[in-house]
Amino acid sequence: MSEAEREGAGGEGPLVVDLDGTLVKTDLLHESAVSAVVRDPVGALRALPALLRGDRASLKRLLARAGPVDASNLPFREELVGFLGEEKARGRRLVLATAADELLARPVAARVGLFDEVLASDGARNLGGEEKRRLLVARFGEKGFDYAADRRADLPVWRSARGAILVGPATRLRAEVEAAGTTVVAGLPDPPRGLATLLSAIRVRQWVKNLLVFVPLLTGHVFHADALAAGLLAFVALSLCASAVYVLNDLADLPSDRLHPAKSRRPLASGALSIRAGLALVPLLLAASAAAAAFLPAGARVLLAVYLATTTLYSSWLKRRVLVDVFTLAFLYTLRVLVGGAATAVPVSPWLLAFSVFLFLSLAFVKRASELQSLKERGGEGAAGRDWFVWDSLVVHVLGVSSAWMSGLVLAIYIHSDVVRGLYGHPGWLWLLVPTLLYWSGRVWVLVGRGVVNDDPIVFAARDGVTWALAVATAAILLMAAKGPFGIPGLME
Repeated sequence: MSEAEREGAGGEGPLVVDLDGTLVKTDLLHESAVSAVVRDPVGALRALPALLRGDRASLKRLLARAGPVDASNLPFREELVGFLGEEKARGRRLVLATAADELLARPVAARVGLFDEVLASDGARNLGGEEKRRLLVARFGEKGFDYAADRRADLPVWRSARGAILVGPATRLRAEVEAAGTTVVAGLPDPPRGLATLLSAIRVRQWVKNLLVFVPLLTGHVFHADALAAGLLAFVALSLCASAVYVLNDLADLPSDRLHPAKSRRPLASGALSIRAGLALVPLLLAASAAAAAFLPAGARVLLAVYLATTTLYSSWLKRRVLVDVFTLAFLYTLRVLVGGAATAVPVSPWLLAFSVFLFLSLAFVKRASELQSLKERGGEGAAGRDWFVWDSLVVHVLGVSSAWMSGLVLAIYIHSDVVRGLYGHPGWLWLLVPTLLYWSGRVWVLVGRGVVNDDPIVFAARDGVTWALAVATAAILLMAAKGPFGIPGLME
């Protein structure tokens, strides 16, 4: 906001400020609805009759009781709050007028600490649109106040306001507000949001984990076009399904995510993406996933359904159970491999299954250990929404490193099996894979202890230069061990 705009906004009369989407970058009705479904499903159901009969005032009151919202962690529009502080210092009367329920609005006003009065819905009256305009005109007179808001639904109020402060998307309504005879005295536009916000919300970067569907093809030496196409289709179906659950998980975890230094920047937690948009994304992503899965074999579709059920159960309950959460994560990693095998009709061998279980269990412990390390550095004790504490870190490290070493043992035994002699012309070279794996996993655990790994371990690996170098070395080892022109006799032969 320019200095001229600030001076223009500081005229006589009270400054009335909307709440949802204006003072905060979210909608408290949607916040309380999600909170009620997560915290008190029975209370959320009690609000259903009010929703069906269109009684928004009662609906908001019932949801506010069933799903209280922590005002201290809401994503405020800091520039607007700063402007309100300046207006308050000049002696301006500030009024918060909102259609949100009073039970939610008053804690928000107390959190800001600048408002002289709060006008809100009270369970009998829904203070929105025309109803809000009538109340403000009755209290302050026609053209007797300035009004700050963010959406077209506020046009009735702006028509009766002396001046308009357009916040966020409302800056696009300037011509309509001026046509209504109201002077636009200030504008606080949102930063541009687009495809990047959407891709961040569905966590496209996490799709790298779903490349595990191609593991059965690699280990079974199956590279024909039909199998690769089926693997790609499984990757797409699994990625879209996972994204739907990520969005659902972020909706359920809004309060705890806002307490986290990194997760608080996620689109839903920060208010960059609305809760309504998030709720719309979930069925769209699931429908797209189902459309892709329709072309897969029945076994792959069943496993995708198991993945959806398990990851949803993990997001809603299992992640709050110590150790159960880690084993569930390991199962979900392994399930990706099984989906790939079912989609491509390449059987997943017991060797691959055993190796996957131990390796992915180690990676699941990496994820939890990195979170505990970060929590320790911030001076915390317990992980929000988790049943883990910083003093569990040593046990997590021991279990994780042990699992990694067990995966190395399984690999060593596999190299000595008859299966390997049927797949490779010079299997002696494969022994080099064992120290390569152990070095990589050992290095990951060292970096966890140093606080370097602060993301999903597979996502970390995808961005790690040493991991890529070891991947190239692994590819070279496999080529030397292979049958055909690339195989090189020598090691232990």
